[in-house]
Amino acid sequence: MSSADDERRGRRSSGAGAGRVAAGRVTALVTSVMDLHVRIALQEVDQEKRRLISGGVLLAAGGTLMLLASVAGHVALVLWLHQSFGWAWLQAVLLLLVGDLVLSGVLLRIGGQLISGPYLPQTTAGLSKTTRALLGR
Repeated sequence: MSSADDERRGRRSSGAGAGRVAAGRVTALVTSVMDLHVRIALQEVDQEKRRLISGGVLLAAGGTLMLLASVAGHVALVLWLHQSFGWAWLQAVLLLLVGDLVLSGVLLRIGGQLISGPYLPQTTAGLSKTTRALLGR
């Protein structure tokens, strides 16, 4: 072999080595960017988790207060029916009970129609898993 062949080989091997170094640097850069992206995504998940938990707690508190207000409203309505119209306690409670049953029936019928319908396969699978988990099957 001549020295010219050795020089060409040396250039080729140094060129291949430089390509590997460049590829390694690009890979390291991409890895660094992906690591940064993952860290940011995890921070966002933590923020969203806190937001959802806070929202759930506030919704539960609001629902509890709404239930208490509804009970107080029912009591006030029964008292008003008893005092204003001279109805017996049982008559006032029964009238309120019938009104609640009619209203709940209408709301359940409308709600049932709104949630019935075609679901995407993933939604159906999720509902099935949730139902099985809740019922212990």
